[in-house]
Amino acid sequence: MFVADGLTEPRAIASMPGVVQHTRDSLRKAAAEAVDLGVGGLMVYGVPRDEDKDASGSAGIAEDGILNVALRDLAADLGDATVLMADTCLDEFTDHGHCGVLDGEGRVDNDATNALYVELAVAQANSGAHVVAPSGMMDGQVGAIRDGLDDAGRTDVAILAYAAKFASAFYGPFREAVSSSLVGDRRTYQQDPRNAREAIHEIELDIDEGADIVMVKPAMSYLDVVRAAADISPVPVAAYQISGEYSMICAAAANGWIDLQASALESLIGIRRAGADIVLTYWAADAASWLA
Repeated sequence: MFVADGLTEPRAIASMPGVVQHTRDSLRKAAAEAVDLGVGGLMVYGVPRDEDKDASGSAGIAEDGILNVALRDLAADLGDATVLMADTCLDEFTDHGHCGVLDGEGRVDNDATNALYVELAVAQANSGAHVVAPSGMMDGQVGAIRDGLDDAGRTDVAILAYAAKFASAFYGPFREAVSSSLVGDRRTYQQDPRNAREAIHEIELDIDEGADIVMVKPAMSYLDVVRAAADISPVPVAAYQISGEYSMICAAAANGWIDLQASALESLIGIRRAGADIVLTYWAADAASWLA
């Protein structure tokens, strides 16, 4: 679910039919409805105003930043009725659109980024997140965040690690959803789609660093990686059915080529069959309704 600063009414995301950038109020309403339907958790992304973006993504850490404010809203409304998860990344909040801070040569600085991830995770935990979800694929991010949360007295907050996040061609609609400012690409820190072995190594590293859940992203083009992760992981395995996967099914259904509900459910079943214990999908509320 996306919540955007400065909106007075929800704004449709053209490339993701049925998905919107929420206002704070509409987010609260949609979240309550999703929980009533039986959705098991909510992953929340914040979309700041363009003028609030900067080189270090400070709006993500700020107490009055849109994501932290929205987390407090949902925590007050829902308590422990659902699992409240926060995207722990800087890309929505940086003026360059990368997942971390840049060095003097325009490269992502891994260690400086991890230090900010710790601040981001602690801010999200203090705002009510049960789970923080580092998605930037920095080396050592899980260990740094676990130590930071523990030092802040937030040993109760879990880490859902984007352990194998690939440099996919299917992210396009998501970048509209978060009003991304990205220039260039993220191939220097996301996984090469051709390299499944490195992905499994990254999953093992995150487990060793203290991840409570490991995630493969995207899901549908990487079901072999989901299966391999499930075979080795002592912690739950999640898979993220990303924006492009969602949108292409919606587009085909809109053209009358496939049945939307049947195709969506089949895609989710395939992800579960591959071994995912948890599926993140933009159809969560719809699927809960269809399966009721």
